Amino acid sequence: MRVPPISSIFGSIFGRRFGDPIITILDKYLIRQFLPIFAVAASMFMLLMSLIDLFANLVRYLNNEVPFVRIMTISLYYLPKSFSYALPIALLFASAYTLGDMYARNELTSVFSSGIPFWRFSLPLVFIGLLASVFSFFFDDNIVIPTLRVKNELSRRFLRQEVTESNSDIVIKARNGQLIYSVDYYDSDLPALNGVSIVEQDPQGNFISLIRSQQAVWTGEYWNFVNPIIYFWGYDGLLRSRALPHTENYREQPDTFRRNAVRHDELKVMDERLLIRDLRAAGQPFSGALADYHHRFSFAAVSLIVMILSISMGGRFRKNILLMSLLSSLSASVVFYVIEMITMMMAKLTYIPPVVGAWFPVVVFMVVGVLLLRSAKT
Repeated sequence: MRVPPISSIFGSIFGRRFGDPIITILDKYLIRQFLPIFAVAASMFMLLMSLIDLFANLVRYLNNEVPFVRIMTISLYYLPKSFSYALPIALLFASAYTLGDMYARNELTSVFSSGIPFWRFSLPLVFIGLLASVFSFFFDDNIVIPTLRVKNELSRRFLRQEVTESNSDIVIKARNGQLIYSVDYYDSDLPALNGVSIVEQDPQGNFISLIRSQQAVWTGEYWNFVNPIIYFWGYDGLLRSRALPHTENYREQPDTFRRNAVRHDELKVMDERLLIRDLRAAGQPFSGALADYHHRFSFAAVSLIVMILSISMGGRFRKNILLMSLLSSLSASVVFYVIEMITMMMAKLTYIPPVVGAWFPVVVFMVVGVLLLRSAKT
């Protein structure tokens, strides 16, 4: 049996002969048609997102007499986030409009007559979607998050929104579960713990002692208890109690007890990973933070997904091609966002694993989009 050469195998995969240029004249033409529409669409949608945020807070700005310059400054810091939101929508609109317009002008008839499959002709748009997904991840992590944090801080300052780190009814684990803190109220101003109970157990989970104190004040290195009482098993098997002498053994940081006022959308990927580690070590719920962490990576793939959906939908209509391409691709994207919202909510409520909640819609729609693209008419 004669084995075909590697060149012919790759040529059949990519729809070209070995030695042909990777980027053809048609590829360049398609990209030139796409980029101006994408630039206009991205600018429009970015401006729209910024105006939505501005008008949503305009009444509060006016009630607090925020100067016009400060309002414009806050809006300026929100522009990167607006572009992040607008990027997938602009890609969807530009790709659907470009292909629909070429269908309407019968330009794709010549392409199909030359024997070029539709999926091969639209391959440059798929690569643009892939590059946009990679760009989106690093752009969000390095540009969007720092500017969004500044925007939120300015908004809270000028709108006089105070964020307290005090917390109540706290139960955390420390030292690999050998210490269990139960605190009625954590005062972040001192900082101090009020109504403290500390259960100590051995690695096997057996009870060792219970410390109760009306208050514990942070000295900068350890917790100083006020009138503490320790309960323990005596040698005779009875539960004993006595006043706890001064000790410096309890050194869990005050940040462990404060209210989790951290906004996940203001944390970089590495910072959110550290937050998940701290929540896990403290025995606090971390499923929501872990789902948001995986969503950082899956959300970056949205640009590629909407591009594939838009291209695959655009090749299936014979009448009103431009309008039907826009409506169908927009409908498919809305379905994707709804399913993603549902799976993320289920992941945060621990009904499904966080990684499944973040990646299930992406994998499903990626497979569906690729199948539709491969079966598009030629």
